[in-house]
Amino acid sequence: MLMKKNYTIKDIAELAGVSKGTVDRVIHKRGKVSSKALEQVNKVLDQIEYKPNPIAKSLKNNKVYNIAILLPDADNDPYWLPCYDAIKQIENEFSHFGIKIKKGIFNPQSTESFTKSAEIILAEKPDAILMVPLFYKEAKDFAKNCVDANIKMATFNNYIKDQKIDLQIGQDLFQSGRVAAKLFNMLLGTKASLAILHIDEAFQNASHMQEKELGFKTYYLQKELDYDISVYNLKKEAKIPFKKTIDHFLKSITPVDGLFVTTSKAYLLANCMTESFSKPLIIGYDLVAENIDHLAHDKIAFLIHQDPKKQVYLSLTKLIEYFLFGKPLQESLSLPIDIINSENYPQYLK
Repeated sequence: MLMKKNYTIKDIAELAGVSKGTVDRVIHKRGKVSSKALEQVNKVLDQIEYKPNPIAKSLKNNKVYNIAILLPDADNDPYWLPCYDAIKQIENEFSHFGIKIKKGIFNPQSTESFTKSAEIILAEKPDAILMVPLFYKEAKDFAKNCVDANIKMATFNNYIKDQKIDLQIGQDLFQSGRVAAKLFNMLLGTKASLAILHIDEAFQNASHMQEKELGFKTYYLQKELDYDISVYNLKKEAKIPFKKTIDHFLKSITPVDGLFVTTSKAYLLANCMTESFSKPLIIGYDLVAENIDHLAHDKIAFLIHQDPKKQVYLSLTKLIEYFLFGKPLQESLSLPIDIINSENYPQYLK
């Protein structure tokens, strides 16, 4: 076997006793090559254990891979802001390798906005589409259309069941609900009253909230603990400030020991807490700025960190590695469930 080094086409041609053009045709399987020349080149390739560089090949062929990402407008919900940072990072790292990212932005409160953006993205026929299935029914239908169009389909932040998806990255949402339940159990003991709050999303079409609620309730059922659990869906109403809606809710419900918020909007409750309603523990999701402020002042007990930036970065990286290196796509990747409190949150902001 020949000594290992970075062999060029010129090196291989000299070792095989053929022209550089012949080596190029053999490696890239194009054009006619005599059987003798083919044998000589393949013998050398075997000896040097030659492996083609997929990135160099992509650059040489001027191949451009178009990846579209369908995600909510961060101006409507700051939870999604880190996703845009992840996209910028990917563009900086991979744009020179023929990777182009196209964003399709939709209003997270509007299924019509999602459907319109999805149709525009699909019409452009990208090589792959990454989306957050915020509206489960519409996302499932869209995923089917992508599969039918032979477009690689990936999701983050939530999973789509009963549909062929090439890559799904996110937390186990059912288990994250159980984690929140365990935290309340540790803080409140074997008997307490709790309220689950789904804030500002259409619950019946939001499987991510349903999974969290189911995991939360299942924990207490399996442990046979004496916990009274109520469930509420709070939505913005036209011409009524959301603060007023939250304040009215807090004053109208039977006092509880804890509040579990299944979205990134736990700060809306903490904002409205008064001296007469300051006892309940609040556990919610995500390191948005207002949540962090209330966490630092112990108005929110814990946050479960879903790390949307990491989810987008990993999703795009794996799609890119599939196109550039031929790495198989991992059908499902479940990320760790991080528990954040007032003592460790600064480490997650770096």
